[in-house]
Amino acid sequence: MNSPDASRFTTDRPARLAAFASGSGRTIENLLQRLESDAIPARIQLVLTSRQCRANDIARDAGISTVVRPGRLSSADLLALVHEHAIDLVLLCGYLHLVPVPEPLRGRILNIHPALLPEFGGPGMHGLKVHTAVLAAGKDESGCTVHFCDDRYDTGPVILQRTCPVLPDDTPGALAARVFEVERNAYPEALVQLLTGRAAPQPPPG
Repeated sequence: MNSPDASRFTTDRPARLAAFASGSGRTIENLLQRLESDAIPARIQLVLTSRQCRANDIARDAGISTVVRPGRLSSADLLALVHEHAIDLVLLCGYLHLVPVPEPLRGRILNIHPALLPEFGGPGMHGLKVHTAVLAAGKDESGCTVHFCDDRYDTGPVILQRTCPVLPDDTPGALAARVFEVERNAYPEALVQLLTGRAAPQPPPG
């Protein structure tokens, strides 16, 4: 896949984002804080969730339109939502369903994964399952990966990866907390790189 044309995000208005989630919404919460505090030229216009969850409450408190769509979205549903809300980029924020990537949205859907892809990704690898697998493999380093989405789980071109240590006495919960601290900076950083034309997507190493 070629790098997205950054010029299409350079307009006289902030980029319009849709954030998809299935749970606590803490990634959305972090993005809202960082978009404001770092003056990133983007705004979350829509939050879509696969069920009623805390992410809906965060969106409503911030005055953001919310949509609950159980199950997997079709390409037609996704394109309709993007058109209706004039969305420039879709950010997956702990969204547990595989998202279709129709041709008009290639290079416009991002995900953050709590491990260093291509390891510890794929169907069913989310939440504590990822960190449990990292510990079971005896790794001394973990981190997160921000990547463009394709039609499979966790295999799209990488924008950036950030690392953190795995400590000898780590539990899955302790490692998850350390990785999330890395994620808090990685997603906004990747977004800025994309919006400013500095993102250079690469296939996952390995």
